[in-house]
Order: sequence, then structure tokens, then C-alpha cells
Amino acid sequence: MNVVLVEPEIPPNTGNIGRLCVAAGATLHLVHPLGFSLDERQLRRAGLDYWPHLRLREWPSWEEFAASNNHPTRWHLLTTKAKRPYTAARFALDDFLIFGRETRGLPEDLLAAHADRALRIPMRPEARSLNLGTAAGIVLYEALRQIGGEMV
Repeated sequence: MNVVLVEPEIPPNTGNIGRLCVAAGATLHLVHPLGFSLDERQLRRAGLDYWPHLRLREWPSWEEFAASNNHPTRWHLLTTKAKRPYTAARFALDDFLIFGRETRGLPEDLLAAHADRALRIPMRPEARSLNLGTAAGIVLYEALRQIGGEMV
């Protein structure tokens, strides 16, 4: 499995998601620009001693990520704006779970171009959104459950 963070802004969220990826056997893809340095203390604290075990790929831009991973049928774009719940998706081992910035989410043009790949996590109307790390954990472990729960 692959977790993709497009232009993440908050170091502890990325650190926690890195730790999640190590535990789940997933690769973390970071699409620049980042809102922080990978050397930041908050990132290291959240990632604890897991960071050296992380399979990490960095991409200078969304365009370079998309060109290198040009399999949109394997992309799942997570957004509060989608109609389809993540539980309706059928995940496969090499899928990409794509999350946007904490403050803005994924770009509108990307969502429009791949509307059929957009998923949401259902929540009560008074909740605007979930923490990025929480959302990544919910969807990643559902994907793992569907493929047999194997940590690879």
C-alpha cells in the first residue's frame, strides 16, 4: 500500500503518518512543497524511532508524482467533498491513498479530473473534518483488511 501526502503542512501529522506506514508496511510518498523541513524536531518526535524504518519517497511536485505513478485506477483521493464513502472502494495491494493539505485538502482541479476516484470518510454534519493522521489510519487499515490484513 502507498500513502501519499500532497503538500502536507503540519510536521507532527506527517510524523504520525510515517509511524503508521511503518506499522502497516506501507510506503509514504511526500509531494513537495512541504510546509516544514524533514529535519524538524516535531516531525522526529512524532515519528519516534520508526523513521529509519520508513519506506519514504519524495516528489518535487504533483506532476512528477503523477507521471511516475500514472495508474489513476489505483488512486483513491480522500476528500470531505466526495459523495462515495471509503467503504465502497475495493482496494488492492499497490493502491495509492492520496490525502491533501490539512488546511485545504486536495486541489479542486485534481478532484474534478478524478471524481470517480474520490472517497470520503462519513462523519456527523457538525464535524468539519478529521485529523489527517486519523483519516490516513482509518482508510489504510480498511484497505489492509480488504486485501487480507497482511503487513507487507
